[in-house]
Amino acid sequence: MLIENMMMAFAAIRANKMRSVLTMLGIIIGIGSVISIVSIGDTMRSLFADLYKDVGITQAYISIGYWVDDVRQSDYFTLDEMERARQAFSDEIAYIDSNAFTSNEASYKRTKVSFDFQGIDYDYQNVQPVNIVYGRYLNEGDILGRKKNVVMDTDSAMMLFGVENAVGKTFRTTIYGSTEDYTVVGVYRKNLNAFQALMMGKTSDKGAAFIPYTILTWPNDYFYNLHVYAEDDVNLDEFFTQFKAYVAKMHGREPEDMYMYTAMEEMTSVDTMMGGLSIAVGGIAAISLLVGGIGIMNIMLVSVTERTREIGIRKALGARTRDVLIQFLTESAILSACGGIIGILIGVGLVSAGGAVLGMAVVIKPSVIIVAVTFSAVVGIFFGLYPASKAAKADPIDALRYE
Repeated sequence: MLIENMMMAFAAIRANKMRSVLTMLGIIIGIGSVISIVSIGDTMRSLFADLYKDVGITQAYISIGYWVDDVRQSDYFTLDEMERARQAFSDEIAYIDSNAFTSNEASYKRTKVSFDFQGIDYDYQNVQPVNIVYGRYLNEGDILGRKKNVVMDTDSAMMLFGVENAVGKTFRTTIYGSTEDYTVVGVYRKNLNAFQALMMGKTSDKGAAFIPYTILTWPNDYFYNLHVYAEDDVNLDEFFTQFKAYVAKMHGREPEDMYMYTAMEEMTSVDTMMGGLSIAVGGIAAISLLVGGIGIMNIMLVSVTERTREIGIRKALGARTRDVLIQFLTESAILSACGGIIGILIGVGLVSAGGAVLGMAVVIKPSVIIVAVTFSAVVGIFFGLYPASKAAKADPIDALRYE
């Protein structure tokens, strides 16, 4: 019976091709829009997740709370305290430094470029690996000796020196009032995809370089933040809670006096925001499904009127009310499902094409496609219920007399 009803439904659709296509248009647009928007949202969430993985989702910054009024010098960290913290959590900490950072102008001959200098330890590459193409990375001797050595990226080297291989070249800059010559010991190349370049790329007129963090804590060796990376297999919530309590006790403070900012919290916040935005916009796009459903109801009412005599003949030959009801429900469901399938193909095609053009891997979840097809069929059944019921309740005598 189901196969027969489906064959009759396809025959009715073929008999009125243009009308059927126009009827499906609302479903096609609705499903296509929902698939596209949800897929774009999932793709953006995946890209942000990858971005945070590259930056390091196990990292955190801790300092005295900005809300604390009685800030004293003992609330600042020292190199000795940082080393004690490293030893206390030797199994959980992958990397720790002072989050030292400064900006100033670097000059080479007649070229002057504004630079961001990030202070790092020699093992920073363990948590933030870079592709060294010339020279070497900063080593332990550079850190302990507070040597004026730097590692920069190829773009920065080109801006300042006019060549990528700037190993051995020196430039002059001022840090904490002291103007000295710094030597380039290594140059690395950034390997970023289009999205990472957009989110992480620096402005074209500013350079970036790594220098020993010990230079940026000199001469008093006090600093405001601790910057820590946890090991990948560590329970982050548990570790950060324990680390925060340890640092607070070290300074004679309560844990609630300390401010801790984690990459995991930021990633979760961004993911929640992106997910909510995707659902909201997808919900707005789904309104067109309602319009498509009303179109299906309208066309099915017209179809019932046109096929009144056919209904009368079927009932006169013994068709039950349920048989006629199922016939028209099947037709409306197929009409809606076909529109849904076409909409899915269009939505997936557009998202895939956009990803290919931008060089990004798109995320299209099978569950979304299954829900879309199911929902489109349900829309067809729901909005086809009244026309089908009207056809099923038709009096066979009146139907046979209908012209």
